[in-house]
Amino acid sequence: MSVARKLDHGTSRANSLGRKNRAAVAVVIVNYRTPELAKTCLEAVARERAAFRDLKVLLVDGGSADTSAEQLHQLIGQGDFSEWVEFLPLQVNGGFGWANNQAIQRLIRGSEGPDYIHVLNPDAEVEAGAIGWLSQYLDNHPRTGAIGSKLLKSDGSSSASAFRFPSIGSEFARGARTAFLERMFGIRPISVETEDAAEVDWVSGASVMFRVEALRQAGLFDEGFFLYHEEVELMWRLRKAGWAIATEPRSRVRHVGGAATGVDSDKTRESAARRNPTYLYRSRTRFFGLTRGRIIAALAFTAWLAGDAIWKMRKLLRLAPADERVNHEFMDHLSKAFPRKHDFEPAVSKLGAKPTNVPAWMCKGWL
Repeated sequence: MSVARKLDHGTSRANSLGRKNRAAVAVVIVNYRTPELAKTCLEAVARERAAFRDLKVLLVDGGSADTSAEQLHQLIGQGDFSEWVEFLPLQVNGGFGWANNQAIQRLIRGSEGPDYIHVLNPDAEVEAGAIGWLSQYLDNHPRTGAIGSKLLKSDGSSSASAFRFPSIGSEFARGARTAFLERMFGIRPISVETEDAAEVDWVSGASVMFRVEALRQAGLFDEGFFLYHEEVELMWRLRKAGWAIATEPRSRVRHVGGAATGVDSDKTRESAARRNPTYLYRSRTRFFGLTRGRIIAALAFTAWLAGDAIWKMRKLLRLAPADERVNHEFMDHLSKAFPRKHDFEPAVSKLGAKPTNVPAWMCKGWL
């Protein structure tokens, strides 16, 4: 999309957040070694229950292999959590998409499954009305398959939450980090800024509500991903199937990015010195491979290298700060991001299928 398409709130005003929502909503929270954050997340969701009919939460521990499962099991035994929170401990750390698939498949069993599923990170804390705004939007826009919240940093400042799909141009810009070249070649920023509800290419998986009907048509998360870009690829499939993706800034969620992974999307000076994990490179390449094919995946890989060469030239000429990027990133991209055969092999889990014991990336050794 060239720009985010703003949408009329007229129909939304017909419904009040104070009334019971018509659709059944279930929240999925997948924890990985952040039990205290998961507790805060769950307590925030608890404050939203009054606005919903039979709101349910499926709290998952994604194979943390520490004391997380014990702590979370003990937590939901307290107060009235046990009445509306179910706990699912997984034995395998299969990644974000696989763990969410396990939960979603469990939720849709039987005749009383939810209409909408809200995927929420454990390091995300919903503000008042956040879940209601998302479900209300889906109520009023029947061709929208997924809607995301506006994410805020811990200090309350805005964080990127709505985006354009990655492209060859954006990969070149990511490598070059040169604003002049982005303007000259007309490369638009990946992040989309809007103060109103709008249709976009994709939204962050930190807080996104899916329409179950859309997932039934397009499938769940591709289990060839471990972490990162799995929600981007899913939303590509949703859009290809004719569903819209939207962002709703009135749904506000505080998000501590990278709490479980240590990967900082904002790339502060301190975080830039840390080496990115292999799966970050592999996931980006897999996205291009599954959505655009072999030629575009290869060109995207090359575009970043070309951009990086320009950055190195700027650094040599002292036009870029010496500490802006660490030296190992070039070699890591060269060795870890090159397209491989399995990057073009889908591993999409279908809604209603029997859950897998381990994800495709693990059983086939794709990482």
